[in-house]
Amino acid sequence: MPPSAEARPAFHRLSWREFDALARLDGEEDMARRLRRAERSRRKLLIHTLLTEAAKTPSHEDPLPPLDSAWELLARAEARAPRAVNRLLTNPYTGSWAGYTTRLMRNGIDGVSPLWMHLGHAHAIAAAAAIRAELDFETAIPAWHGNAMLPSLGMARFSGTDPFSSAVVRGADARYSVSNAGTAVHLPDAPESDAPGWWGIRRVRSQVGAHRFSLWLDDLDPYRGLYEPVPPERLPAKELADWQRLIDEACRLIAAHLPGLARIMPVGLASLVPKPQVLFRNPSASTGEAFGSAVIGLPTDGASLAESLIHEFQHIVLGGLLHLVELYEPDPRERIYVAWRDDPRPLSGALQGVYAFFGVTAFWRALLQAGRSPRRSGFEFAFWRERTWTTLRVLSEDAALTVAGQRFLDNIAERLGPWRDEPVPSEARELAAAAGLDHLAGWRARHLRPDPSVVAELAAAWLDGRPRPPVLRDTSELSPTPVPDGSWSHARTDLIRLAVGGAPQAPTVPGATAADSAYTAGDFLDAIEGYREELAADPDRPNSLVGLGLALSARGPHPAARALVHRPELVRAVHRLLRSAPRPPTVEQIASWIGQLVPG
Repeated sequence: MPPSAEARPAFHRLSWREFDALARLDGEEDMARRLRRAERSRRKLLIHTLLTEAAKTPSHEDPLPPLDSAWELLARAEARAPRAVNRLLTNPYTGSWAGYTTRLMRNGIDGVSPLWMHLGHAHAIAAAAAIRAELDFETAIPAWHGNAMLPSLGMARFSGTDPFSSAVVRGADARYSVSNAGTAVHLPDAPESDAPGWWGIRRVRSQVGAHRFSLWLDDLDPYRGLYEPVPPERLPAKELADWQRLIDEACRLIAAHLPGLARIMPVGLASLVPKPQVLFRNPSASTGEAFGSAVIGLPTDGASLAESLIHEFQHIVLGGLLHLVELYEPDPRERIYVAWRDDPRPLSGALQGVYAFFGVTAFWRALLQAGRSPRRSGFEFAFWRERTWTTLRVLSEDAALTVAGQRFLDNIAERLGPWRDEPVPSEARELAAAAGLDHLAGWRARHLRPDPSVVAELAAAWLDGRPRPPVLRDTSELSPTPVPDGSWSHARTDLIRLAVGGAPQAPTVPGATAADSAYTAGDFLDAIEGYREELAADPDRPNSLVGLGLALSARGPHPAARALVHRPELVRAVHRLLRSAPRPPTVEQIASWIGQLVPG
């Protein structure tokens, strides 16, 4: 007899209508909640499996209580206050911990600390849930260099302890303390507040009309990092104030210009890991194991933070979706060019980037339509719509896509495609096209290796004095190598962004040369001479090779420009062979010769 409807297990699913809506940026709050619930169930299963397997080897528990007791304490907390356990299961770093520790168990290794420390974090999760449920209990939790973490609550801090030790958590009548080596730290009534020996996890709130945003700024949890546990990095008060101000600015922009996203984002993005500012970059990252969290560097303004929040929220949504739907067959080969990375990407990474920058494109499009910072928003919209579209079209033809993956990309294309025809200021369009060519050419120079026989044939033809090179072969099938041949600087694009952003006083751009400054200022003759001098000193420098091509191209059609922009890897490879000739040619001479056969 089949089981009754009540007895059948419930599975987490999305309908095709919901799948399509998420792909097109039309997701609703309930869809994000369902992704979050699926992640909660997944983590619960992971934790149960992890603790069951670890309990089979008692040595994994020393010197902490048996792992069974952690599961029992979680069960008590769930019986008393289910929301308390749900809060811990939806904590992004519970997912990070479960994934990381499961890999350690499978590989039989310790990681950055003894394995019992990582497994013992289950006791910390259970203790935090018990505190939220206001249970009377006592247990022991790991202490790393004197720091005893209670996830989602805060950290008790002790001095002069061993690198890897334990602390006792106990409580009765809703009063709790953490003790180590005779010292007791008492949790404040509001755990997010600081107290003697206690750092709370601070929360930043922002309300814009009906939209409420609430983000934990977690600078404490050891599993907040992307790859392995990290020590606490407490934000000073000034930076905390900076984050509050920038989050307010970002939330106002998102609520005003992308109200649909403003409704769903607070459901899927709950915690930020703050990192120091990196000029000219908006460093941010997330992982599918930490659904709900993003690591973000302190941005320069609210628009930059809004861009990063949207970017990472898109990653979070897609990470949750991938736990429910298979979009591609496994293929770890690093083989696809993307404009947002300097290295070739596997299909999985390229697809993540397309979805993330689809959201970024929507943001800058909305700002441009509203007339906000039109030079900046026009450039960013023009740049990201073309770069995202280019990668999307490549992925759409990839044999590793599943039917669902093809449908996902078709939905994005249906929305993104018409945006390519929307008007943008001519300056923004031209600068975006040049910046896109710049990055692609630099990638080709560093990651494509021409066929040695083709390079030798071209070098021989040059030495024979042939006025035109032999017929060039198609290079579309060249497989990129992940090992770069030379370094790459984003200085020219950084200078463009400074110019369109209207910075009152331009800071020094790392890696920018006088030729780069001349090029971005429109002084193309000076830029050409500057790049020639750079190549005379170092003919292998990718930025100089591409910069010369861009500057020559800005002056009008030129064979050297075509070769340096569209086939820089071939120009450099041939020039390398000819440097030892009795009368070695310049890079520009080889580029002009090869460029006769390179289409514009």
